[in-house]
Amino acid sequence: MTSMTGMRILVTGARGMLGQDLVPYLEQKGHQVLAVDLKELDITKSEAVQSFFTTQRPQIVIHGAAYTAVDKAETDAATAYLVNGYGTQNIAVACKAVDAAMVYISTDYVFNGTQHQPYLPLDPTAPLGVYGRSKLMGEWAVQGILERYFIVRTSWLYGKHGKNFVDTMIHLAQTQEELNVVADQKGSPTWTMTLARALEQLIQTDQYGIHHCSDEGTCTWFDFAQEILRQKGLTTPVRPVTSAEFIRPAPRPQYSLLDKSSLHNLGIPLADWRESLSQYLAEATPCAD
Repeated sequence: MTSMTGMRILVTGARGMLGQDLVPYLEQKGHQVLAVDLKELDITKSEAVQSFFTTQRPQIVIHGAAYTAVDKAETDAATAYLVNGYGTQNIAVACKAVDAAMVYISTDYVFNGTQHQPYLPLDPTAPLGVYGRSKLMGEWAVQGILERYFIVRTSWLYGKHGKNFVDTMIHLAQTQEELNVVADQKGSPTWTMTLARALEQLIQTDQYGIHHCSDEGTCTWFDFAQEILRQKGLTTPVRPVTSAEFIRPAPRPQYSLLDKSSLHNLGIPLADWRESLSQYLAEATPCAD
């Protein structure tokens, strides 16, 4: 049941991995949530977006709809820029027209990963691939059009409603004799529920601008894989490999730790990544596909 004190929130990308955890959480917190996906609202069509916003008049928009196929983006750049750049611009323009605040979910991929200390929100961006550049285009659109916006960058996201690293490692450990996992990329895993809870608290503030959100702590993908298997009681050996041994179409930032001081200063709690993983494994029945 919606609380009278809740906000009228539009969530785009509602059928995505984050959206499917975020929407029920916002409703549980007493907000009136309008949930749409790309099939229901084509964000690349400006007139359709304007018409939808004029009718629905949300108070705040959490824009999670995105092109997220990192490797495919390298050969499908036009679609990535259309959805993440132009689509986000359409949402920002529509927010301005109905005086709605906007949350834009962004990524650690806007950085090149050459730094050796956590990235601050205003550190220089330098994406390595098309996906990161397209998400940065979205950031620029939001900043250029709106005054009341939150750009929230996250990293290494996983959740029960989408294909993710945790489920993949469990499936591979159950079907292969040995796993090879990259050990020279460092970051922070983020459970979708950590991000959902932080977003719900952040939108109740007027601390507009860029924020970083991930679970606490640092690990490599190799460390992450080892901890996943340990918590699941799986004994499949994990062998560390370098990024050079595990070539992917899109380059990954080798260091993507995000400085979360702005959320700390607001008193928004973030769990240690191991604790979040434990909760995720306890609550989810990981799918093997």
